Amino acid sequence: MDFKKLSQLIMIEQTVFALPFAYLGILFAGGGRISTWIFASIALIAARTAGMCFNRLIDAEIDAKNPRTQDRLLPRGDVTRQEVLRAAVISCGVLVVSSYMLNMLCFYLSFVAIVLLVSYSYFKRFSSASHLYLGFVEAAAPIGGYLAVTGEFALTPFILGFAIMTWIAGLDVVYALLDVDFDRKEGLYSIPSRYGVDKALVISALLYVLSFASMIAAGILTSRKESYWIGVLCVGIIFIYQQKLARSSDLQHAIKEFFKVNSFVSPVLFFATLVDVFFVM
Repeated sequence: MDFKKLSQLIMIEQTVFALPFAYLGILFAGGGRISTWIFASIALIAARTAGMCFNRLIDAEIDAKNPRTQDRLLPRGDVTRQEVLRAAVISCGVLVVSSYMLNMLCFYLSFVAIVLLVSYSYFKRFSSASHLYLGFVEAAAPIGGYLAVTGEFALTPFILGFAIMTWIAGLDVVYALLDVDFDRKEGLYSIPSRYGVDKALVISALLYVLSFASMIAAGILTSRKESYWIGVLCVGIIFIYQQKLARSSDLQHAIKEFFKVNSFVSPVLFFATLVDVFFVM
């Protein structure tokens, strides 16, 4: 499998979008060393690659049936299952090795991370909480970033993780609105397919509120300064705009705009925290 196909398979732009999750954890832990940033980056990229490969393998038959996803590389036959599995296994190996280079706690937790990456894709087959489970998997990034620096557990990374978990879950609920009819037909579980569109939008909004409140709590707990709070305010504005988009009559178009503005959330919060940690006295 060449790099172009691999990047399409794993949606590499989303990997770049996810990197600031881990960096937030590093910054809240004080910044760490250059080696911490390097190996944490490698670990997250490897984890993201493995997770996407596992997802594409496990959901191949479902993707082939869904009009929205049947043009993906695996259903289309542009890559083989063996190629995707090989990429997943290699990525898991890279994740474990890079985690070992950070510290022993990260090394041990890398195996837990692999279990989460594999199990996520099965969750929607039996529970509407799959959105929360996806958020839980993504929450490992800031927690892992924090542990990469400190090597020990604390309250702060879990508050950050909760902020990421509820945000990702809230946006995944909105994304699932596109597949309501298909999910019901195939017997797949999601909040929109189980509770309907209106209740799903309320749940998504509540998850966004919890995420925003967690960002505030993390800032208060660690005595963040003005730049961080400006970043949080910007994120809050983006959240409000996203929820407005989710209620658009033209959902197909709105979802594209929804994810376009969503890509600004993690960079905005990361740079605001970066300035707070390294440049504000």
